[in-house]
Amino acid sequence: MTKDLMEEIIRVAVEAGDRIMKIYEGDIQVEHKDDSSPLTEADRRSHEHIVSELKKITPEIPILSEESADISWQERKRWDEYWLVDPLDGTKEFIKKNGEFTVNIALIKENTPVAGVVIIPAQNLIYLADIKNGSFRRDYDGSEIKLTANNNLNTNKLKIVGSRSHQSELMQTFVSNFQKYEIVAAGSSLKFCLLAEGKADVYPRFGPTSEWDTAAGQCVLECAGGVVFDNEGNKLQYNTKDSVLNPYFIGMRRYDETVVNHFKSLVFGSSGI
Repeated sequence: MTKDLMEEIIRVAVEAGDRIMKIYEGDIQVEHKDDSSPLTEADRRSHEHIVSELKKITPEIPILSEESADISWQERKRWDEYWLVDPLDGTKEFIKKNGEFTVNIALIKENTPVAGVVIIPAQNLIYLADIKNGSFRRDYDGSEIKLTANNNLNTNKLKIVGSRSHQSELMQTFVSNFQKYEIVAAGSSLKFCLLAEGKADVYPRFGPTSEWDTAAGQCVLECAGGVVFDNEGNKLQYNTKDSVLNPYFIGMRRYDETVVNHFKSLVFGSSGI
């Protein structure tokens, strides 16, 4: 991705975040989708802005967003390149007003995230990544640092990132493999960003996620030197099937065979969802 295009995508995501914050600072009205997941006006406004702007910037690239996910597999499977958008990841965190929600825009090429932007509007933080230039964290004031995540893991004192909103028996079994560990609680795609910054080591996911939940964050982590594997030990990929649900997966700031084997032993042969 060119620098100019990246800056345009950042602009769009920040503007979407500004729209979200206007609602965040007032009374939040919550509806529910058919699957009982929460939906707010902030989700809609962010989605509408991002899709409208992306169509202006790259009219030739199709868009798949959580709030317009009814595009058929017959159409999607012809896409070699597309934008994958989660206009408000962490709606539950948004409703709780804990600040741990994000705006996510990823560019997918040949089933792989090649560029991604994650905005944390309540913290004025931007994470940006592409496969040519790496991963960066930028404050809204413009100060920026490059992220390098792949220092050796200390499996005797792992920092394992988990969700504030989701827990499972599989997660409890996974952490029991390690004598000493620390749970780092975080919401939304912020979990990938913590790994990319080296603030956590491992993110095992044993609960439901969709492809728009993970693509931008995965790009940030991988471009910083980390890895994300599915339940069969393959790189987590996109737009390979009719369903947009992810399998179980594990993100690590550096590959560690012992950690991967513990993960695979729990979910081997499982499709995740």
